[in-house]
Amino acid sequence: MATRLRKSRKQRGSRFCGWGQIGQHRASGSRGGVGGAGKHKHFYIRTLKEEPDHFGHEQFHALRPSDIKTWVNVKDLNDLIRFSETTSDGKVLLDLDKLKIGKVLGTGSINSALSIKVSKISESAKNKILAAGGEVLLSNELNTE
Repeated sequence: MATRLRKSRKQRGSRFCGWGQIGQHRASGSRGGVGGAGKHKHFYIRTLKEEPDHFGHEQFHALRPSDIKTWVNVKDLNDLIRFSETTSDGKVLLDLDKLKIGKVLGTGSINSALSIKVSKISESAKNKILAAGGEVLLSNELNTE
């Protein structure tokens, strides 16, 4: 259709151009609000498509994240003996670094003398293992030598 025949050209002299007498099709209400209005209501689908991460927040992070992901108590070392190796001098060596266990804690008691290789150990766990006749090998001390 030719531009000169369009309705918008015919309505040029009129005041409201066919949108009624009282301010229709004029302010921000005609476009659903200003700025981010309606993102949780009438523009929700558009928000999900264009900004899928708009709502919610990032998880809270500890100021000092712990580097110890897994740990074991002294009472559980009796169950882990099946993963141990016997050294040439007859000692039973339990390498907790191979089992991806980061620390030994002191709950419970131990039945047998074990040589335990681990990166971290609590003071009470160390005392209980030494009292049972075992020994503690800290892997970070072994690496520095």
